[in-house]
Amino acid sequence: MRITQLNIYPVKSLRGIALERTLLTPRGLAFDRHWMVVDGRGRFVTQRELPAMARVAVRLTDEALVLEHPRTAPLIVPLETTAQPRCAVRIWQDTCEALDEGEAASRWLTEVLGRDLRLVRFPGDHRREVETDYLRVERGERADTAFPDGYPFLVACEASLKALNERLAAQGLETVPMSRFRPNVVVEGTMPFAEGQWDELEAGEAGYRLGLRKPCKRCKIITQDQHTGEAPVPREPLRTLVAMDTQPGWQGAYFGQNAILLDGAGRAIGVGDPLTVHCR
Repeated sequence: MRITQLNIYPVKSLRGIALERTLLTPRGLAFDRHWMVVDGRGRFVTQRELPAMARVAVRLTDEALVLEHPRTAPLIVPLETTAQPRCAVRIWQDTCEALDEGEAASRWLTEVLGRDLRLVRFPGDHRREVETDYLRVERGERADTAFPDGYPFLVACEASLKALNERLAAQGLETVPMSRFRPNVVVEGTMPFAEGQWDELEAGEAGYRLGLRKPCKRCKIITQDQHTGEAPVPREPLRTLVAMDTQPGWQGAYFGQNAILLDGAGRAIGVGDPLTVHCR
């Protein structure tokens, strides 16, 4: 089995960036969900409520985060932190600290997305703990993350997408690309939905291990095109995933597995890396 895609989403719910190689951190791939859009109350905002976020392109240079939209000039946010004020933000039930990126970023987001919004950054000295319900606490496992919904990594499989698309095609429906699911690590060389039985993925030569800890329940974002924000076929592929029962015993639509870093912080991960599966 090997890695076929690596993706980061520097700003939660904006467009992603495909990479050939990057660094692993305990909080995920470097710069993944490092920034987030919030409303005036500090509550996180995603494509669930603002599908137009999919139209904001994202780039990283050596010095800056760059946001682009056809309506206006790019927004350039320096990577180096200065004296940004701290604020409290909310992701689901979590309240955590963030650094406010200022009025220029707020005006830019408000102009292109049509709502009063702000851009915040995850502070390097803050820790947002991953829920312990699915960690191996008896082994002393713990993990933290930045602004993902709950876990630092999302792993998905090419074979699972193929199986889903075959079911969609059999119903006369449009197939969907992997980008709908916004994974970090995509692998090939396995059976469809076999990832539900995996405990670890190990890259022996590269020196890292990922622990797969919780199935990823999907929301309406997977119905939306990740370039336009439009939903070509309402409720699909959500409805088909529910019917496929990809995660027996769990109610809802599931695709991919949430994961944590077990070993290898600071090491490189790359497309083509061979992986060994350790099952539960």
